[in-house]
Amino acid sequence: MTMISRVKWFGLIAILFTTLTVNALPKGQLIRALPVQDGGRIKPFDSFALETLELIHGKSTLNGKPAYEVVMTWLLAPQAWEGQSFFHLDNHEVKKELGLPKEQKHFTGQELFGNEKFSTLRQELENRRQTKEKLTPYYQAIQRMENQYVVFSEIASGNMFRAVPPREGTTWVSLRELSNEFQVSFLEMSQGFLAQIGAESAGNKDESEAAKEKLDQNVEKFMLRAWGENTALYPELTKPKLEVYYNIYHPFRWAYVFYLLAAVTLLLVWIANKQQLMKVVWSLAGFGFFLHVLGFAIRCYLAGRPPVTNMYETVVWVAFGAIIFGGILEMIYKFRFTLLAGLLVGVFSLVIADVAPAILDPSLQPLEPVLRSNYWLIIHVMTITISYAAFFLAFMLGDIALIFFAADEIKNREKIKPIVLSIYRAMQIGVAFIAPGIILGGVWADYSWGRFWGWDPKETWALIVLLGYIAVLHGRLVGWIKDFGMAASGVLTFSMVIMAWYGVNFVLGAGLHSYGFGAGGVEYVGTFVLIHLLFVLYVWITRNARMKIPAKETTKKK
Repeated sequence: MTMISRVKWFGLIAILFTTLTVNALPKGQLIRALPVQDGGRIKPFDSFALETLELIHGKSTLNGKPAYEVVMTWLLAPQAWEGQSFFHLDNHEVKKELGLPKEQKHFTGQELFGNEKFSTLRQELENRRQTKEKLTPYYQAIQRMENQYVVFSEIASGNMFRAVPPREGTTWVSLRELSNEFQVSFLEMSQGFLAQIGAESAGNKDESEAAKEKLDQNVEKFMLRAWGENTALYPELTKPKLEVYYNIYHPFRWAYVFYLLAAVTLLLVWIANKQQLMKVVWSLAGFGFFLHVLGFAIRCYLAGRPPVTNMYETVVWVAFGAIIFGGILEMIYKFRFTLLAGLLVGVFSLVIADVAPAILDPSLQPLEPVLRSNYWLIIHVMTITISYAAFFLAFMLGDIALIFFAADEIKNREKIKPIVLSIYRAMQIGVAFIAPGIILGGVWADYSWGRFWGWDPKETWALIVLLGYIAVLHGRLVGWIKDFGMAASGVLTFSMVIMAWYGVNFVLGAGLHSYGFGAGGVEYVGTFVLIHLLFVLYVWITRNARMKIPAKETTKKK
């Protein structure tokens, strides 16, 4: 398939996808696009439900039911959920404090919030907040539990469901505050929803289809009345519908599926020497990249900003950069390993972003005041984080090179040489981005905080990363660092990037960059770093032992 035909094919798919998003949702699912106000923005009810369910249950579905159905039943009949174990708690220390089974992960509201020790834990958390101490994983778990309690209570009372704009002001009207006209309209919509659920449960196809059609009519009627209250505040349905499609089809998830297929095919090319399969590799990688770009385009359109404002978005952006850099180096050198490393980084990053919503929040959130500049977001944040992609690529190439060193350094010398060159080039690319990124960050800091540099933890660790990689590049240039040193450096120096990228926000939790702070995953990241440190040590030891054997044999012969 030629490049022109690929572009035409991708363009056709883009047109098809766009056509789908501006058309009606599947019958009976218009309620998912119902605009509601939550978290400082207007979002479809589907996103509101997903974010709520992931907070309370830790997953995007409950008992096989989609989030919008579950949360709607919480809203309409919260008493029906009493006695059901769906509140997620995974911290063993908090479970022990509450006297709950260690191995259990989901509990009833009575077990958690009716527990006599819950009030004590909330008071301890409040004391911690007042002293402004950093919250440990223990207190973070209590805070999440408190949020679960507040959110479920607010939904059950109708205070959190705001689907009607005000005639004056900006805060939308909650369910409890609706006028009689809207109460009747909401009741019709609710009855339609319950009728559809009942018909589906009974397995009556005809009744189900009729109920779906009736529900859509009632939802449309409700939205038309809401639009009439304040046409300036009520959004057009194009964005809510597009966001629902984004939630349903997960373009980033499909992107890593195609990246994985491309990586497996590339391994076949390498192992079986099937060069004709490279066209398949590029086609699979290209389609995955198209979906990756499509996901970014949708998030940019929905949020009205570059998609690099939280940890989730930077992880997805780093995967994007690794694919680009790996592909460019592959086109230049045709080493195969660079494209493979880029694909593996893309798969790893997107999988992590997909499976850890509690740690890497995928929701679209309004910008913090200090970040409300698309200009600076593009030239500073995107520049810094794209450098992480190049360093991640060098890390993955280092892993591949170390595998060859561990297997047989002499036999694999011809394979190690190009990988080491690729590591060097990837580091150069990373330094070329992080250096101006740090300078531009200083300019933005002067613009926002009135000083160019203040040794903030984020600033300090970005500088450490830059100096660390510059030291490696200079060591290679003057001949101090040989092939094994470059492979090991590719892996070891990435620990500095992890600290600057993840550690400052999720471990230290200090400094002026508080908008990027988060919690969770420390044990997984720590294990990841430790495993690679041990891997480098193992290869170093086995390599030294192997090099001593020929020396001993030579001594014996003499």
